[in-house]
Amino acid sequence: DEVALTMQQFDCSTPKGIRDKAITELLYSSGLRVSELTSLTTNAFDEYNRTVRVLGKGKKERIVPVGRVAMAAIQSWLSVRPQFVSPESGSVMFLSAKGNPMTASQVYSLVKNAMQTTTEARQKSPHVLRHSFATHLLDNGADIYAVSQMLGHASLSTTQVYTHVSIERLKDSYKQAHPRS
Repeated sequence: DEVALTMQQFDCSTPKGIRDKAITELLYSSGLRVSELTSLTTNAFDEYNRTVRVLGKGKKERIVPVGRVAMAAIQSWLSVRPQFVSPESGSVMFLSAKGNPMTASQVYSLVKNAMQTTTEARQKSPHVLRHSFATHLLDNGADIYAVSQMLGHASLSTTQVYTHVSIERLKDSYKQAHPRS
């Protein structure tokens, strides 16, 4: 519910609001790190397959799904992006008002501001959206290996940090799977 409220915080009647919503939707939809998001180029997206090609830690490339809502937000951003373009912009996807590539601190600030009134959680940052992405997938039955691949983790043990699965869900899985439950 808090993620949904956060996504409603952007004024999509302005180009900046459209950009900020696209950034936030993509962070949550694909579980990207801020550094991965800020280094994206416009040709990293495959609209037909709804995926994005990401260059992660250790220069490892991976393909990550992009949800339909996030892809629609990205398409809206691409329609207003020319208003932000400057000679320094190149093909960088997300641009500041001056046409420079968005910085990690700018992304952090816009996400923190959007979360201010939507959550009482102590931490309000892009990483919270990454954490929510992983937790929501795992809570809804996604395979931990697949989630690990989408997050760009080198090992499953890193992904297990995101497995704050409730005891009730564990009990339900036990009841369904164990013949003598």
